[in-house]
Amino acid sequence: MDTSQQQLSDNTQPPEPVTLAQAFWYWLKLGFISFGGPAGQIAIMHQDLVEKKRWISERRFLHALNYCMMLPGPEAQQLAVYIGWLMHRTWGGIIAGALFVLPSLFILIFLSWIYLAFGNVPAVAGILYGIKPAVTAIVLFAAYRIGSRALKHGVLWAIAAAAFLGIFAFNVPFPAIVLAAGMIGYAGGRVAPEKFATGGGHGKAGDGFGAALIDDDTPAPLHTHFSWARLLRIAIAGVAIWAAAMLLLVMQFGWQGAYTQMGWFFTKAALLTFGGAYAVLPYVYQGAVEHYHWLTPLQMMDGLALGETTPGPLIMVVAFVGFVGGWSQALFGPDALFLAAASAATVVAFFTFLPSFIFIFLGGPLVESTHGDLRFTAPLTGITAAVVGVILNLAVFFAYHVLWPQGFKGYFEWFSALLGMAALIALLRYRVGIIPAILVCGTAGLVYRLAMS
Repeated sequence: MDTSQQQLSDNTQPPEPVTLAQAFWYWLKLGFISFGGPAGQIAIMHQDLVEKKRWISERRFLHALNYCMMLPGPEAQQLAVYIGWLMHRTWGGIIAGALFVLPSLFILIFLSWIYLAFGNVPAVAGILYGIKPAVTAIVLFAAYRIGSRALKHGVLWAIAAAAFLGIFAFNVPFPAIVLAAGMIGYAGGRVAPEKFATGGGHGKAGDGFGAALIDDDTPAPLHTHFSWARLLRIAIAGVAIWAAAMLLLVMQFGWQGAYTQMGWFFTKAALLTFGGAYAVLPYVYQGAVEHYHWLTPLQMMDGLALGETTPGPLIMVVAFVGFVGGWSQALFGPDALFLAAASAATVVAFFTFLPSFIFIFLGGPLVESTHGDLRFTAPLTGITAAVVGVILNLAVFFAYHVLWPQGFKGYFEWFSALLGMAALIALLRYRVGIIPAILVCGTAGLVYRLAMS
């Protein structure tokens, strides 16, 4: 019997049951290697959990993923919560979701400290100089990647164009764009369903990779059975945790305090992250930069660059926003800048990711009650089309600040333009990964700045 036949024979039986401790170590490892954005993170989980470990079948994996795609928030992290919950109840979901984000939070706090404490050092400044045009190219690439999949006909192109004009020319708030696009999608799904039909999210399940612990026909575990009493308990518990945290901040710092406002603002941001982190960044920019002045436009770009180079969800860039806000406002006084900044980053991360856990624990039993296709995709189709226009606006905003750092009346950054164009070609034409593109551009920026100094 050759190796492939032996492997096929071994796969006819499901693997041994996985303990919570074994799952803990896997989720911890995943938190440190989950580079590549949501697509890369989902691919890693599919390869590990479906193909190699066979903890869950592909059909069940894709069914859970389709639900996570319907939700606001980071779908890869929510998928980890879902699978952890499916395997080991509520604590399994909490462990999976928390370990998915905690490594990136700690790494980003460390990088943010280096950025603020040593950002004016020529070497660090040179690296950031090269990374900024790479970030602009990455955002443009994201708009292309999402648009090529989402904009299948003229109606969706029109929604994307309207969203771009709304936020670019008229400064329409991002929540209003999401709401309008969702309503258009809902109405369009009823009037012209063929225009707002989706292709089923992430494709159909393959031929399978052998018997899984949670297979296609495995009965749903008892803890996943739906009941209205359980739904009510989860909803009350989720709201109570959020309210207790907000009340603690209000009592300590007052409603207008920076920490309280960060908690409130990023709660709203968490509920609007349809379409991924790139889609909600304009909303975060409008609030954090223009309204609260927690950081500058260029610092926002630097934060996105740092977020691209760390594992975990890209939306973790909000922790950088909180860190810079806590540091710049010296919330604990000039002698405790790091403590204030790290505390702010932790507050922001808590309120950003809390809704993801609640959504999974609330909706998971409903999803497990049927393995058919999910409904209500038409509003999501409309929102996704609008997201393309919003992301394009973000790319235009970044390009303006990179190429004309002192405004149109100032000088033009020709080297940044060449570097950004090279990065975009590398991403589009040669399928270079995001991390290599950032590393190469950062090195090029460092060499250029040192040569010019």
